This record gives sequence, structure tokens and C-alpha cells, in this order.
Amino acid sequence: MINEIKVINELNLDEVPKNAISRYWLELVEDGMGVPIKIPVIVAKGNEKGKVVGLTAAVHGNELNGIPVIQRLFNEIDIAELKGTIVGIPVLNTPSFLRKKRRFLDGVDLNHIMPGKENGTVSQVYAWKIVNNVIKHFNYLLDLHTASNGRVNSYYIRADMSDEVVRKMALLQNAQIIVHNPPSDGTLRGTADELDIPAITLEVGNPNLFQKGMIRDGLTGIHNLLGYIGITDSEVEEISDETILCKRSFWIYCDQGGLLTVHPNVTEIVEKGQKIATLRNVFGDILKEYLSPARGVVIGKSVSPVNQAGGRILHLGMIK
Repeated sequence: MINEIKVINELNLDEVPKNAISRYWLELVEDGMGVPIKIPVIVAKGNEKGKVVGLTAAVHGNELNGIPVIQRLFNEIDIAELKGTIVGIPVLNTPSFLRKKRRFLDGVDLNHIMPGKENGTVSQVYAWKIVNNVIKHFNYLLDLHTASNGRVNSYYIRADMSDEVVRKMALLQNAQIIVHNPPSDGTLRGTADELDIPAITLEVGNPNLFQKGMIRDGLTGIHNLLGYIGITDSEVEEISDETILCKRSFWIYCDQGGLLTVHPNVTEIVEKGQKIATLRNVFGDILKEYLSPARGVVIGKSVSPVNQAGGRILHLGMIK
């Protein structure tokens, strides 16, 4: 039988019991009928004081792979060996998760408006509550994402590789690809950086589904980090020499509409001038063939055939 889960209106880690895994419903805001909107919080707190590692998922409501990563991590923790605290938020964006939508109720992308505003719009207030009620408690942040609708992703990390702590966090994930990406304003990772909290973004596969392999890979990297910083006794797996490091990345876009076929697979190396996509009209005639502007690795790509002018083709990483 599942025990009743305590409802709280603030996350006070000093009041969380030691040597236990605790579950909470954290009230963030109220909806139009005055009913609290809550997010699930899982806290594993050891007997010994130590760092606080935070894991967040589903800041976009249709990005689901991070949820079972967090669930499985807490199922695998040996609380008797824990030195510090792990906080997991399986779903940050509850309203969008329930609607199976990427964006918040007012149509805004939460990961573009962090840290929000205390007296702002609907989405700004929600973002502000997340940062001030949850993120500020962390010493490290791992924010789990996936591709958006109509696209697929490799398992890759976005991190500021010029920061030595963040660089180590990224390498420990043993991802397929790491992209050097200094945090930009408006992202959860960027806000954490402004609060002097080392943070990385984990892009764990594709939207709207659970992918066992991606979930397993994401979990391994998190165990590596926990072991490395001494929160758990996990043995750190050797850093993979197969990880591809990219100095930067960019999306390639269509300049006209039609039915799009993207040819290379994710993680594939493409050469400059290589054909990467074919665009046809509704009658099946070839309108245009797109060539890669540079040598790089395919981080993600569009899989939706219907593509308007300005639609995405693929995400290309520039290999170091």
C-alpha cells in the first residue's frame, strides 16, 4: 500500500528526515478555481551532511524520458550509504504534462523565461516559484529533456565546457555527444549558473514516450556523478572515449515548404557537401536537395515529413 504523501508549500531540506527517502506534493501556485497546482518531489537524505544534487524533468510537458530516470534512481539508492541529499522533481511543468503539451498554459516556453517574475504573467510566476522554492536549494543541477515533437535526438549533453566543474559533470554522463553551449538567459540551466550552481542539460532521446536504452544510459551517468562527488559509493564507470565533443552546434532550416526526407541518422558524421535532405512537393516532384554546409555530427533531426518554409532539417554539431 502506498503511504499518504505529505503536502507542503515550501521545500525546507532541514526539516526532511535523515536516513530516509521522502515524498511530497509541493504546492506552487493556484489555478483559476483557487485549487493548488502541485509538483511531485522526492528527497533522499543521508545521515551525513553533504552536497545537494537536484534532478529535474518535464519542464516541457511532452518530454518524458527523464521521469523514469528519476524514478529508477531513487529505487536504486542505498540510503544507508548516502552522504548528502538528492532531490528529484519528476515533473516540473504539471499543467503541460497533464495536457501532453510542450508549452505552459499561456503558450509560453518555461525554459525561455527563467527565473520568471514574482509579480509577472501566469508562466512567469510559475517559473519564479520553481527557481525560488526548488532550484535555490541545489549545489548541482541536472535538467533532463528530450527532443520536441516531430524530431528525434541522440543522447547528448549541453554544457559550458569552459567551466571545469561543469565539464567534469558532462564527461561523467558518458553521452554520445557533448556540445559546448554556455548557458543562455531564460533557461533553467542558465538561471542555475547565475546562482553559482553548476548545471548541465541532458537531452535523453525523443518526446512523448519512454525509451529503455536512453533511460538506462541517463541513469548510468547520474550514478557516475553521485559517486564522483561522494554522495554515494557508486563506482564511477570509465569515461567513454567514444563521446563526440562539439565546439558548437546549429540547426539547418528549410527555405521553402514541402514534404521533407532527412537522410542521415542521429550520431552519424556527415561531410561538407553531403546530401542531407530531399524536399518534394505534394505531387512527388523533387523541389530541392539540401547539402551539409560543413563536416559535423547529426545531434538531432526532423522526422515529420510536412515541413513549412523555415522548418528544421537537422541539428549539426561542429566536431572539435
